[in-house]
Amino acid sequence: MSDTNSNRPVNRRDFLVQSGAAAALAAVATPRGGGAQQSAPVTAPAAVKRPVGIELYAVRKELAKDIPNTLRTIRSFGYEAVEFYSPYVAWTLPYAKTIRTMLDDLGLRCLSTHNDMRALLPGETMTKAIELNQILGANYIVLASSPTDEGTAEEWKRVCGELSTASATLAPHGLYAGFHNHGVEWKKFSDGTRPMDIIAANTPTEFMLQLDVGHCIEGGGDPVAWINANPGRIRSVHVKDWAPGTDAQEKSFRVLFGEGVAPWRPIVTALEATGGVECYLMEQEGSRFSEFETARRCLASWRAFRRAG
Repeated sequence: MSDTNSNRPVNRRDFLVQSGAAAALAAVATPRGGGAQQSAPVTAPAAVKRPVGIELYAVRKELAKDIPNTLRTIRSFGYEAVEFYSPYVAWTLPYAKTIRTMLDDLGLRCLSTHNDMRALLPGETMTKAIELNQILGANYIVLASSPTDEGTAEEWKRVCGELSTASATLAPHGLYAGFHNHGVEWKKFSDGTRPMDIIAANTPTEFMLQLDVGHCIEGGGDPVAWINANPGRIRSVHVKDWAPGTDAQEKSFRVLFGEGVAPWRPIVTALEATGGVECYLMEQEGSRFSEFETARRCLASWRAFRRAG
């Protein structure tokens, strides 16, 4: 198995250290003879490196045709990380090692994977998912969507029990469990609570709440308020925009990054000050452009946004 620590993202401890204040000035005492006081130079805090990756569902048609070409192409755009989604579980372990070699050769990292519930329940699928994620160097096995059809508060609490057990099972293997939201998890029950509130309250703090910004907004959630309410737990983010309107109007989830209504500046500020974000992941569900062109344009817009401060 591959060393799961060699390609880890910035963890919470590193985040706090790297985000701390600069070292205090080390003043040298003034000699009795009246010499000038001297100070050690100020050391700036180390910059936190948060890779910008892509959830490969965004290029799913290309991925299904040719995985090596897809990886080479998204790396050529400047992406630094990838998130494989559920079909990866069908890989053999030798094939996963081949993919890991490709990633290493390209300078790409796989920090997380998207999975269905079988990868987080005891059994053969979970055992295989653990092995595959260790080979890939991933840190998070993320539940990609709601596993419950009923969707009641009690049903969500039952699911949270399973997710908490999964979190404990993964820990000895150097892995974390997580959940990726869609819009339905932001809809309120009759008592005003939402599935996302239940998930946050009934899973351990090491359980990662992967925020999909576009789905949060579409579902009526406030991403900034959510981040601030769950410090240190929003360690991975799907950088997806959303705009009111239909697919036919090239609105809804078909807008590129920066074309929707997401308030990106306060979102990113909250993520980096409070949320504990370790990685940003672009994900688009389709647009007026091809998959590759969509991925390229979104990353270019993200970089322009970051340069603008």
